[in-house]
Amino acid sequence: MHLVPAERADRRAIDDHRVCDAVAAIGEPHQVRAWAERFSLLSDPGRLALLMALRQAGPLAVSDLAITTGINDPAVSQALRLLRAAGVVAGEKDGRVVRYRIIDPITADLLKHCVSRND
Repeated sequence: MHLVPAERADRRAIDDHRVCDAVAAIGEPHQVRAWAERFSLLSDPGRLALLMALRQAGPLAVSDLAITTGINDPAVSQALRLLRAAGVVAGEKDGRVVRYRIIDPITADLLKHCVSRND
């Protein structure tokens, strides 16, 4: 069990090789935290709806996102501020209008698996 941290190496494992595979799959703690933060951003239905709309329709303004999602303009702005700070979206200014788009390729890839349908 060469991948098990020293503080856990004295524990008896049933399947040593699987434990090592599992430890390798988890990776470094900072990587796990980064994924948890990304999933945290996606765990809010409003933010997820905004991101799904942006992925499908491309750059959209706050008011258009509000109409699309049914979320009021200030809440959309707040969500976009959070997503922008996390490096998930960016705004492109066109005169007085700012249109937002997804810039994080990992998040965009995750959104491919989000399907909105009424089953």
